[in-house]
Amino acid sequence: MKLFIKFDFNAICKKVLETKLDQFNIKYRILAFGEVELLEKIPSENYEALNAALNDFGIEIVESQKSILVQKIKDAIIDMVFNEDAGVNVKSSVYLSEKLGHSYGYLSNLFSEVTYTSIENFIILQKIEYTKQLLLTTDLSLTEIAFKLNYSSVAHLSTQFKNTTGITPSAFQRIISKRRDRAQQKS
Repeated sequence: MKLFIKFDFNAICKKVLETKLDQFNIKYRILAFGEVELLEKIPSENYEALNAALNDFGIEIVESQKSILVQKIKDAIIDMVFNEDAGVNVKSSVYLSEKLGHSYGYLSNLFSEVTYTSIENFIILQKIEYTKQLLLTTDLSLTEIAFKLNYSSVAHLSTQFKNTTGITPSAFQRIISKRRDRAQQKS
């Protein structure tokens, strides 16, 4: 039997952080996605244990200033793409510059230096991931998804989807549908 699961990355990450910080009796305040303020100094052995516990969940404490800013860029992009409440109707370059308080040129150069990819490429990857999630968990048409993600056309979304995944959105939907049919037949 297979289960098809819908989940919210932000909610999962926040819950893991809260659970682990509480487990180590650390006083904290969650400021934003990916940003926690420690309200007291914690002993280095607790810090190392917390870091190890978070690593088990794929969560890493970022320490260098460049890495922190790159993580903030990633978090802002993920929020921009996945969060319907963000309501971003401006160019991503303007959104990131305003949100992070740096010129887009600086953010773009730093991101490329640290990640070896461009901000634009990261945005495309996030949009395609969200498209896959929407295709799996909603009844939205590809036209509705393209509109929701601010694509100029369905063709543009389809081209980026195929360039990223190697298959068209329709082929992706057919594969998922066949897998679900097989899973239902087995149960």
